[in-house]
Amino acid sequence: MAGAVPVPGFWSRFLARLERAGDDYRLTRFVLLRFTGLVWLVAFLSAAQQFIPLVGHEGLLPADLFVQRVVEHLGSPWAAFREMPSIFWFGCGDGMILAVTWAGVMLSALVMLGLANALMMLALWFLYLCLLPVGQEWLQYGWDIQILETGFLGVLLCPLLDPRPFPRRAPPILVIWLHRWLIWRIMLGAGLIKLRGDECWRDLTALYFHYETQPVPNPLSRWLHFAPKWFHQAGVLTNHGVELVAPWFAFYGRPARHAAGLLMAGFMVVLILTGNLSFLNWLTLIPALACLDDSFWRRVLPRRITVLAEASAVEKLPCSRLHLGVAAAFLGVVAWLSIAPVKNLFFTDQQAMNGSFDKLHLVNTYGAFGSIDRERFELVFEGTSDSVPEMLSEWREYEFKAKPTDPMRRPVIITPYHYRLDWAAWFPWSKVPGRNHWVPHFLWKLLHNDPGTLSLLAHNPFPEDPPRWVRVSVYRYRFAPPGNPDGAWWVRERVGTHIKPLSLESPQLIQIVRDSGWPDAR
Repeated sequence: MAGAVPVPGFWSRFLARLERAGDDYRLTRFVLLRFTGLVWLVAFLSAAQQFIPLVGHEGLLPADLFVQRVVEHLGSPWAAFREMPSIFWFGCGDGMILAVTWAGVMLSALVMLGLANALMMLALWFLYLCLLPVGQEWLQYGWDIQILETGFLGVLLCPLLDPRPFPRRAPPILVIWLHRWLIWRIMLGAGLIKLRGDECWRDLTALYFHYETQPVPNPLSRWLHFAPKWFHQAGVLTNHGVELVAPWFAFYGRPARHAAGLLMAGFMVVLILTGNLSFLNWLTLIPALACLDDSFWRRVLPRRITVLAEASAVEKLPCSRLHLGVAAAFLGVVAWLSIAPVKNLFFTDQQAMNGSFDKLHLVNTYGAFGSIDRERFELVFEGTSDSVPEMLSEWREYEFKAKPTDPMRRPVIITPYHYRLDWAAWFPWSKVPGRNHWVPHFLWKLLHNDPGTLSLLAHNPFPEDPPRWVRVSVYRYRFAPPGNPDGAWWVRERVGTHIKPLSLESPQLIQIVRDSGWPDAR
């Protein structure tokens, strides 16, 4: 009929709906990017402050030596880059490490304060990707790949150039969905690894031990450890409900989706309050909060933020088709890369925990606390100035910044900061093959009173002259009951020696140091 307006086809209507769908997530994008900036800041700051004594030229695991060996093994820097993308294959010095880490600190601070575009977020992602291989065992934790996956989603949330907190264009709804796909895999991975792993998660006794044996307890951990058993059993049931049930509602309608998002985010807050799990739980908050849209944030964000968002309303435009197309293309990549993680979740006899299936760590598999230690054993590093390390020698202990050593010292609160050496020293030496290569070099450096290594510790018990001998003892730690007469936080007993006394003249230590090729031993 003349003058009739043609009815848009299905795909045109669908595309227009996708373009407009992001309008409900402008405040959500603002929150996700600020949290992402915060986590990036903590990650880069801990690296900037610790990487020189950890992986510098004279660090515990020198990155330049590692780079040299990998490049020689693979044949060229480009071959190494293809295996593990990093600019450090083309040159690795202390100055470059500092430049990369402090550049990350400055960029992430801008993002946290409200300035973010795709180029800035991509730079943060690439800088951390470059650190991953040269960080060696210091960067082999689940959150070190999770931050890369989360950070890349942050790239796609932003306009290419516009860095304002509230850009004119809405975010692509597809990237919000990808955040929810991430929290679905994180929570289910953590829940399933528990059910398949340790029977204490199935008989509801896991929390009888967890608060005491977790990597770095905090002051609240002791109080929770002595809570009634019914409280611990209820906690395990709650854990199973949040990790195994709530994620399925991340893609439902608004009421169910909001409830699921708040449950998962609230669970992360509880974990933050009850332990020092680095920035893991802060990082996991990000995809959980993607379950919430602007109808929620308008009620809870400070008025000055919502007013600022409303003030930009006159400039609001739907998500551009180009941005939406890029997000759709990446959605297809994620769908393809998700095949292996989903198989790992549901179709394997041995579920892998915290692993990557692609070199860029864009889609990973996750899990936490698949097994729980029933007792807490600590490696205690000790030194003596006596000429002969006999039983009656005066052994003085090296105090770490976070992990328990002195029974009288109150557990610390460090989250979201990450003390990499303390975490490495927590891992059971007999259960995690491939870790703790740093220990001989650490002992060698203690025997030299190396300033860089000592900067990683709380204090040096040998401030004037280095010890003549060092050793590593094993202690069993238990929480002391609150209100005990001597005010101790821990009760401990020595149960053995992990490494017998060594000196600078010990042949076995000299041989290890020489074979490793560490710069300070040549």
